[in-house]
Amino acid sequence: MAADRSEPDRLADVRFDERGLVPVVAQDVASGAVLMLAWADREALTATLESGWAHYHSRSRGALWRKGDTSGHVQRVVAVDLDCDGDAVLYRVAQTGAACHTGATTCFHRPLAGSVEGAAGGDAAGTGPRRTIEAALRTLDAVVAERLATLPEGSYVARLHERGVGYVAQKVVEEAGETVVAALQARPEELRGEAADLLFHLGVLLAEAGVSWDEVGATLLARHRPTVPDRGAE
Repeated sequence: MAADRSEPDRLADVRFDERGLVPVVAQDVASGAVLMLAWADREALTATLESGWAHYHSRSRGALWRKGDTSGHVQRVVAVDLDCDGDAVLYRVAQTGAACHTGATTCFHRPLAGSVEGAAGGDAAGTGPRRTIEAALRTLDAVVAERLATLPEGSYVARLHERGVGYVAQKVVEEAGETVVAALQARPEELRGEAADLLFHLGVLLAEAGVSWDEVGATLLARHRPTVPDRGAE
């Protein structure tokens, strides 16, 4: 991340506000998802550029902080961009774990009531559920990846990993059976729990096999892509 120019030159175009701060948006470099909005001063931007790890300025503490120092959910910075007016900064990051302190993948996971009417897929019946399952799967993907990378003591994911992919596969079959039973017995609350357990264990199995949820999603979308009529047959 080190640049050829000196620190004052690199930050010369940044328009800090009267408090010496500039807003910073963090974006997931892999998915394009907007993860969070925070603030940086000259010290934080310099630390980010020199270390390659996302640093911000805490307005509540009035101090420099590196994202993930407490939670372990660090952000490896791939690029730092300045907007056209110079008064906002974009960090393109590789996120470890969840970006939000709530455990959600992104801080922007709360749809406003009365979302924009007429937007594609913006109906009240569809937008919420789709955003919820997407956020859940991304959080699951990030947590499983972090656990497999660090194998912390006491982690259930770590225990599954230690017992091997065959055991994880057996758990997927077990949870699938329990999900089917709950459905056949018309127990919706239990069905939701069993389905969540099934997705969790499937997520671990996918991670062990090196397959991402995004790849699974791309496969599903490809299967349901609208076909173009063969004009020659008309």
